[in-house]
Order: sequence, then structure tokens, then C-alpha cells
Amino acid sequence: MLTRRELLILTLGFMLTLPAVTTRIYASDEMQYFSWLRSVTFDHDVSFENEYRYFWDRGVSHTPDSYTTFFELKNEAGRTINFAPVGSAMLWAPFYAVGHVAAVVTGAPRDGFSPPYIKAVAYGSATYAFLAVLLSIAIARRIVGHGRDTALLILIGTPLIFYTYVAPVYSHACAAFAVALFLWTWLRIRDTWTVRGVIALGAAGALMAMVREQDVFFVAGPALDFIRWALAHRPTGSASRPRLDGPVGPMGLVTRALVGGVTFLVCYLPQLIAYKSLNGHFGPTYLAWRKMFWTSPHKWDVLINPHHGFFIWTPLALVAIAGLVLLALRGARFRAHDAAWLGTLALVMVATQIYISGAVESWTVAGSFGQRRFVSLTPLLVLGLAALWHGWPDTVTRRARGIVSVLVIVCIWWNLGLMAQFGDSRMDRQQLMLKDNAWQTFVVLPHDAPSLVWRYFTDRASFYRVHPH
Repeated sequence: MLTRRELLILTLGFMLTLPAVTTRIYASDEMQYFSWLRSVTFDHDVSFENEYRYFWDRGVSHTPDSYTTFFELKNEAGRTINFAPVGSAMLWAPFYAVGHVAAVVTGAPRDGFSPPYIKAVAYGSATYAFLAVLLSIAIARRIVGHGRDTALLILIGTPLIFYTYVAPVYSHACAAFAVALFLWTWLRIRDTWTVRGVIALGAAGALMAMVREQDVFFVAGPALDFIRWALAHRPTGSASRPRLDGPVGPMGLVTRALVGGVTFLVCYLPQLIAYKSLNGHFGPTYLAWRKMFWTSPHKWDVLINPHHGFFIWTPLALVAIAGLVLLALRGARFRAHDAAWLGTLALVMVATQIYISGAVESWTVAGSFGQRRFVSLTPLLVLGLAALWHGWPDTVTRRARGIVSVLVIVCIWWNLGLMAQFGDSRMDRQQLMLKDNAWQTFVVLPHDAPSLVWRYFTDRASFYRVHPH
């Protein structure tokens, strides 16, 4: 875990970066996530027409497709659609309440839309991203003994920084937090799998699935770990009374599994109720399911396609995943006694996210910054980069380590350069054009960077305008 001094310094640093958080809603996804919070709080219903109209009238996501989707398209219950789950709205709720108090105190409109409400939600997302970083450090330290510096590198070298500061009202900062909380809880309870522990894990898993539905696949790692633990602790025929660290009877194992599953379902009830109220049944609308192809035909495209691939947008992720491979192969070098097994489970969880992202018709996420569905991998990327950074074989030379250090710096600058191009409309937001993007990133932007930073803090509205395409 972090020392008190580290926590104080990191918290102070985070607070100093709050002026960089952009406090407005730009895009249709942000509108959907926010509309859950506003509609339930102020209108006490799941009818989003007035929320959509409010944002449309103010120029949010002005495209023909958006108008059709949010004003003409209906779900199977005949209601206006909302593809967003409710987890982000639940996490934002305490901040939204503070925004309401701020509206009362300042005399701003108390309508759920005015600036105090939007600012509160944006700062809430940034706070959850910061908590995700802290939890990721704790996860990496528990397994490899390090993680603070690599967590900061992952923050600025992946799209997490974009969805923390530039477009915080997406779900991705909240998702990074929810996944990190789930994985941290798992690591805390996995040695004994007590009933209390599996209750905590089930609750964390439900929150994770309510923030982003695809993140439920992270359950694969702890599930395999529990099976391995259960096999190691099954009775061997002895009639002696089982100890906490000794054999556990079949009923004890079943009880643990059932308690975790029931806890998940109970804590997931808000999402089931939301589905039923909106779609008329306990599940997502068919308009979402029809976009799924369970053979995952784009599992490789989502990684290496030159215009949309995760490793092309975010090459630091490839470096970090290489670190997870190192962890799985050379676990004996690290703190955890079964670090190799944990590295293997981390790779399994990465694979599930590749699979589900490649199964979606809209796998390109064209128009968004980066392969944003992979932001949830943040704690595993921190773990992988920490393993790579601190798990060098003894035969690796200082020169080789220097080369890798330079590679990491280049990956970070690539990410920041793409952010600048995306925000300043210097690139085709529908796809990467590698030659043009590289020229801008490594030739043009070093000269323009100071003026862009100044403009970001003095004329924020000039960035990240959403244009019809």
C-alpha cells in the first residue's frame, strides 16, 4: 500500500491538476450517462426526451445519426433509447448532490443541468480516475513490489488521461476505478476466500458490471483463481475438523460460491430495475444485442488495425502487456509467492477484453479518442509495466534498459500528440492516418506545444468541438 507521505503528495498533485478538468458535455455517450442521473433525480422517470432536447439545443452531438437515434428511434418498450448502464450515474450521485448545494448557494438554476451540476460530475469522474491510479499502485505493489511511477506513466501514456481531463463525463474513468476496486478486493481476499470476503468481491463485481457491461468479463480471473484454491483445499479423506488454512468441505466451497453469486445479483438489482423500466425486460435493448457477433470476428483488428488498433493508438499498452508475459514466465522474481499464476490470470483477463471488444460491430469506436473500451485495463497495464520495469533478467544490459526507457517516452509522447491533434481538429477523428499523425506528433507539435497548453487553459471551448461528419 501507499505510505502516508506518498498519498499526501499524490493527492496534492491531483488537486493541482483539477483546473485541467474540462467541465462540459460534448458527445452523445456523455449525454446518455448523465441523463440517467438527471432524469431519475429530477423527473423520477426513465423518459429522456427532455434531457436529449436540452443538450441538442445546445449543440451537443449535432449529427443526422444522433438526431435519428435520440429522437426517432424507439426501443422494444416504445421508449426513447439509452444505451448507457447506470453505474456511472450511481458513482456520480454524491458529487451531483454537492453540485445541487452549489447551485443553491450560488443562485444558479436548480434544474440539474446548470454548470454546478456538470462541474460536479466532471470532477467526480476525475476523482474516480485518481482513485483508480491509487488502487492500481496498490495492486502492482502487492504482486511485484512496485507501481507508483509506472501508474503515473500509464495515466499519461494511455487514453485514461483524455477521459480524466478532456472528456470526463464518459464512463471510462469510473470504469477504471470499478475494475481496480474489484481486482484489489480480489487480491485482498484470495488467500482465504472467507464469506465476508466473497460478499465484498460480489458487490465490487456488480458495481463493475453496472459501470460498463463488458467489464463483467474480468470475473474470469478471480473465478479461475477460486477454482484453483478450492482444488487445493478440498478434503483428502481426513475426518479431522478443517482449519481456516486447511481443507474446506464441499459445502463450504459451494457456500462461498453461492454467497458471491447471490451478492452480485442483489447488488446488480439497480441495473436490472433500470433495464425493466426502460426496455420492458431485464436486459439491454435488442438494439444493442444486434450489434454483437459472438465469434469475435474483429479480435485482431481491434489490436493491430493500422487505423483503429489498440496497439497503434496506444503502443504503451503493448509494452505493458509484454510485462504481463514476463510476470507469467518469471514470477519467482517478484514479491507475491504465486506471481506467475497471477500474471497468467492477468493475461486471461486481457484476453477476455480483446474478445468482447472484437465482438462488437462498432469495434472501431470511430470518432472517439483511442480504443476507449480498453481503458478498463488500466490496473493490469500498471501491473504489467511495473513487472517489466522491475523484473529485468540479470543478463539485460544497461544499454538495453535505456532503449526500453526511450521507447516508453516515445509511446507517451505519441499519446499526448494524438490528444493534441484530436482536440485541435488536426487529424481525422474517424481513423488514424499514421504518416500524417506521426508528422504532427514528432515534427509539428514540439514547436506548437506551449501555445496549445496556454490555449487549453485560457480558451478551453476551442478544443474538442464535435462536428458533423
